[in-house]
Amino acid sequence: MSFIELEKYLSKPELYAPSTNSLWDDEHISEIMLDAHLNPDWDAASRKHGFIDKSAEWITRIAPPSQYTYLLDLGCGPGLYAEKFCNAGYIVTGIDFSKRSIRYAEVQAALNKSNIEYHCRDYLTIDYEEQFDVVTLIYCDYAVLSADDRRTLVGLIHHALKQNGKFIVDVFTPKMRSSEGWNWYYSDNGGLYSNSPHLCLGSVYQYDDEDKTELRQSIVMTKDSVDCYNVWDHFFSKDEIIKEFESFGFNEYIIYGDIAGAEYTDESETICGVFTKD
Repeated sequence: MSFIELEKYLSKPELYAPSTNSLWDDEHISEIMLDAHLNPDWDAASRKHGFIDKSAEWITRIAPPSQYTYLLDLGCGPGLYAEKFCNAGYIVTGIDFSKRSIRYAEVQAALNKSNIEYHCRDYLTIDYEEQFDVVTLIYCDYAVLSADDRRTLVGLIHHALKQNGKFIVDVFTPKMRSSEGWNWYYSDNGGLYSNSPHLCLGSVYQYDDEDKTELRQSIVMTKDSVDCYNVWDHFFSKDEIIKEFESFGFNEYIIYGDIAGAEYTDESETICGVFTKD
């Protein structure tokens, strides 16, 4: 593997430069990520399962299924929330981009005889029209999208919700922003990005665009290849997240400190918004 091939990744990339490989479709990475989802004690692909229990129970209290029957779970992963929502009495549709996660969720739904409809697709392509009483987007997925994609998604969610339907979403606050920096590690027996020995060069870049975008980049070098994984992120103050959704007609809202109903404070690491369609 020549240094010239590696060298092209060693400078700060242009804003929203794409990855060279997909985290969601890669056979090895998607398997590791599914394991992370299913680990009950790990805040990784999903939050710890104890928090998920608390969060799902809170959502059923603020939007009871007897009143808000149809629920759309965007970025549903392997169905950890969807199963709990179904058991609580919602009629649930789950959407996720990971084939492996959706396959797992469908198997679990069959085993549990859960009436959940799963779709493997990009949620930026949904085309529902006033079909749902609740839409959830959980674990700060919203913030990985560019401003243009966020505008697209909020418009699609607004169309998907019935009148007085609720959009429940969480994002990270600037408390979670990282400093620019670089690190590397060598794995001789495989890891997240490869099941073979590899060198990973990690970088955090900050951008001065209006969105104050952050990039977490991983350059993964094996004896056969060099791959680049770019994960973009954004951080929101309370005023910023309210302004973002008000522009789409979500003028009624309640703000919390997390998606289990904690009180919001200036020290909160996350913000949860419950936005109602007028």
